[in-house]
Amino acid sequence: MKPVTRLFLIGAPLIVAVAVVFGGGDDSGVLADHPPSYPGQSGAPNPLASGDTDDKEELAQRIDKMPPGLAAPGKKEIAAELVASAENSTLDWRSQYGVIEDIGDGNGYTAGIIGFCSGTNDMLQLVESYTKDHPDNPLARYLPALRAVDGTDSHEGLDPGFRDAWARAAESAAFRTAQDRTRDTLYFEPAVRLAKMDGLGTLGQFIYYDAMVLHGPGLDAEGFYGIRHAAMKKAKTAAEGGDEKTYLHAFLDGGRSVMKAKLITEQRDSSRIDTAQRVFLRDGNMDLDPPLAWRMYGEPFRIAAR
Repeated sequence: MKPVTRLFLIGAPLIVAVAVVFGGGDDSGVLADHPPSYPGQSGAPNPLASGDTDDKEELAQRIDKMPPGLAAPGKKEIAAELVASAENSTLDWRSQYGVIEDIGDGNGYTAGIIGFCSGTNDMLQLVESYTKDHPDNPLARYLPALRAVDGTDSHEGLDPGFRDAWARAAESAAFRTAQDRTRDTLYFEPAVRLAKMDGLGTLGQFIYYDAMVLHGPGLDAEGFYGIRHAAMKKAKTAAEGGDEKTYLHAFLDGGRSVMKAKLITEQRDSSRIDTAQRVFLRDGNMDLDPPLAWRMYGEPFRIAAR
C-alpha cells in the first residue's frame, strides 16, 4: 500500500452512526445525520438530515429513477480499479482482501479492499457486523481490542496475531463479501446517491466516492461533507443550475487543499486528483468511459475499452 492515501477523522463518527436511510432493499444508500460537533466543525449540512419524511421519500424515488451511473456493474468495476490504483498501486482490487499493514498515517492498521482502518471505526464496524453472522471467525477474539483502540493508532491487544487473523479471515468468501458490503454501505452508495442528487454524472459520482474513501464521511472542514460544503460556496452544483465541470473543479481544489495541509511532507502526493481525476475531467469524459489512462505516484495505469 502507498502511504498517504486516506485521511479519516480519528474518533469522528462514521456515516452510519445515526443514519437516514433513503431508497429501499439491499441496494439502499445511507447518509448520516449530523454527528456531535468536534474541533474543526465546518457546519456542513447533511442534505437529508432535515425535512419531513414525505420529502425524503420523494427524493429517494427520484434518485432511484435516475440512470445507474457509477452503480452500473461495468462502471463500478472501473471505480474499484481506480481506487485500487491509489490505495494499493494495482488494478487487481480483488487481490487486496487479505492485505494488512500499518502505513504510518496515524490510523493504525489499514486493511482490505478499501483500506479499513483500526483507528477510524470502519474496521470495527466491519468486524462487528461479520461476527454477528460468523461468531467463530478468526477476528472475533480481537473485537474488545478493536473497540479499545478505535480513534487511535495503537496496536494494543492486536499484536502479535491480528495480521495473521485478518489474512486467515480473508480466505473466506463470506468475509470478502462482508468487505464488499461494508464498502458499499459506508462509502459507495452514499457517495453515488448524493452525487446524483447534486446533478453529477458518472465521473462526478466517482469523484465523490473517491473523496468519501480518502477523507472519510466527516462533517468537519477536512471530511467529505465539509469539502462539499466549501465547494458549493464557490460554485453551484449542476442540480442548482451551475456548470458541472466548474463545480467539480472546485470540489477537487478543496480536496487537494485538504490533502496538502494534512499529510506529512513525504506523503503529500495528490496524484489521484492531479494525474487521474483532473485528467478525466479536462478531457470531458463525464461518463468515465474507457479507455482510461492515468498516472498514480508516477506509475502509469490504463483501463482498455470494454
